Amino acid sequence: MTQSGLKITVGTLVMASILAAVAGYALVKWFTYYTYLGLAAAPLFGMIPYLIVRYARNKRLELFEEQFPEAIALIARALRAGHAFPTGLQMVGDEIPAPVGAEFKLVYDRQSFGMPISDALKSMAERVPVLDARFFVTAVLTQRETGGNLSEVLDNLASVIRERFKVKRQVRVVTAHGRITGWILAALPPALAVILCFVSPDHMKTMVTDPLGIKMLAIGGTMQALGTIIIRKLVNIRY
Repeated sequence: MTQSGLKITVGTLVMASILAAVAGYALVKWFTYYTYLGLAAAPLFGMIPYLIVRYARNKRLELFEEQFPEAIALIARALRAGHAFPTGLQMVGDEIPAPVGAEFKLVYDRQSFGMPISDALKSMAERVPVLDARFFVTAVLTQRETGGNLSEVLDNLASVIRERFKVKRQVRVVTAHGRITGWILAALPPALAVILCFVSPDHMKTMVTDPLGIKMLAIGGTMQALGTIIIRKLVNIRY
């Protein structure tokens, strides 16, 4: 929840999961009249709030990665202009929007209130599980121990991150066809089931009232989930 940036508490998330599970159980029980199907569906509905938080976390980290090269370049320009490193952190916190600006502002505030700058940077690397942030922290801490031109190091790091983003976008373009195909194949069976509920409700009612139909739904749902995971793994190329 901290990494997602959402202003909610643990209790709120737990309560939302419980309410979603109860609603899922009641909904499935109302449609199928089978208690055990409702009990099986309750955990799936209960995961929805967690999945929402996880989605928000992933989007925030992606935005952090996009903003991070500009933040590093801004610190490098501040150092070349003669400012101290903490001043560069403050400039990033004031001029770069969230989430990068908020994270650097927190680092600056912590070191201003007495926390060693190394501990404040390490804390940021722990809060933001992004490889580029760890590279930045390692570069700064190494320079503070061994010396060297930190502005040049940060400029090189920003250039490397920008080049990696070019590769990332090229990979997304190449895999776009596979990702679209995967989404279509994953959405086709549920969409067809919804259409049949309106076109031929008697046939669909057999799927939830007949024991064989329930088994077919369970097997089909399992195979659908496995197929979706396999397709996602195939098109999710790490770079």
